[in-house]
Amino acid sequence: MSGKRSLSVDTEDAGVRLDRYLSDEIPEYSRTFLQKLIRDGKVLVNGQPSRPRNTVNAGDEVALEIPEAADPEILPQDIPLDILYEDRDIIVVNKPKGMVVHPAPGHPDGTLVNALLYHCRGNLSGINGVARPGIVHRIDKDTTGVLVAAKTDEAHRFLAEQLAVHSITRVYEAIVYNSFTEETGTVDRPLGRDPKDRKKFAVTAGGRRAVTHYRVICNLGKFAHIACRLETGRTHQIRVHMAYIGHPLLGDPLYGPPKCPYRLKGQCLHARTLGFIHPSTKQYMEFEAPLPEYFQKLLRTLGESN
Repeated sequence: MSGKRSLSVDTEDAGVRLDRYLSDEIPEYSRTFLQKLIRDGKVLVNGQPSRPRNTVNAGDEVALEIPEAADPEILPQDIPLDILYEDRDIIVVNKPKGMVVHPAPGHPDGTLVNALLYHCRGNLSGINGVARPGIVHRIDKDTTGVLVAAKTDEAHRFLAEQLAVHSITRVYEAIVYNSFTEETGTVDRPLGRDPKDRKKFAVTAGGRRAVTHYRVICNLGKFAHIACRLETGRTHQIRVHMAYIGHPLLGDPLYGPPKCPYRLKGQCLHARTLGFIHPSTKQYMEFEAPLPEYFQKLLRTLGESN
């Protein structure tokens, strides 16, 4: 989407090249495209033009002016959707495992956005740009479960405001390594990019506040079935927080053990419940997606072995 965007540089991004910082923060645009914006004076750092190779500092304010896209290449695709609810303002779906939410490098099509464009006939909010029409929040490719998309800009803004103040109910279920001695707990640790691997996130002193409340549903020998309620919604939050306290998610290729004892495609994580105030009716609504078959089968297998 054309227009202006503003970013504030976090402590963990200090010292990173401007073009790399932008490509990390705005992955829907290529690094080459962003470098051209910088050279064309469309990117200002603290109000001043910069160069792609210049590094950013903590607290820098980066402003971008993104020109109008001539012809967005994201096409509607007739991909089946598991729709939990739909009206003129929103659509709530149960995202399957392996589906990417929006187009990104390596995933140009076959995404939830492609499916939504087909189903909604293009009637989706445009606030998040041509690469993410309707997308208010997202979940990882291999995470399943409830996700809401906005059909209008007004609905998008209303939902985004709830996300900003952490008033949306988000409960996930996961299978993690190692049993628990306590039934409940809270992880309140800041998250930022891993300084050793910028594709990952980690608990960092200069990161953004992140809070995960968890409850043990059942201990399963060397594993445990848990529910996590998000107070904040940082990237990879549950995956990083649980690994940090010694309970990485089963099947997690980034934060778990290198070898998984079961044939899983990614982390065993499911967005079970999503609740929010409806943009038009102003009534609280809550949606739940049943556990996917692979998750239920794994629970049965782990239950039988204990």
